[in-house]
Amino acid sequence: MNDLEGGCLCGKVRYTSSSKPLTTVACHCTDCRKQSGTAFSIIIGISSDSLTISGDSLRSFDDIGSSGKPIHRFFCNACGSPLYSQVEAAPDVVFLKAGSLDNTDWVEVTAEIWCDSKVSWSQLEIGLKQFPRSPRE
Repeated sequence: MNDLEGGCLCGKVRYTSSSKPLTTVACHCTDCRKQSGTAFSIIIGISSDSLTISGDSLRSFDDIGSSGKPIHRFFCNACGSPLYSQVEAAPDVVFLKAGSLDNTDWVEVTAEIWCDSKVSWSQLEIGLKQFPRSPRE
């Protein structure tokens, strides 16, 4: 697999990573739903030390995860595109928003997380692993 490359809608923030995906999941938590503006967010876990960011409009919004530790949600301040999250409970992983990738042809969701928060009208592929909350809990 080539490097992962992506960015925001307006192009003011770009990123690249040489990490192979560690996981690709659909997150149904309330915060991811609100950030994505839809029923779930497809997130791709990569090694945090592999992410390189360029651009000057990157901002973050911080909230608290179920672990009690902060989650830093990064977005473009110019166009509002959500780009990735850093979860202090998992400091070695960055969670890219799949929609921000330049090429999504290879993306394959392997599990659904936070299914306890899943909206009733959202259905993904039958047979995916499902976790009521985070697999770490």
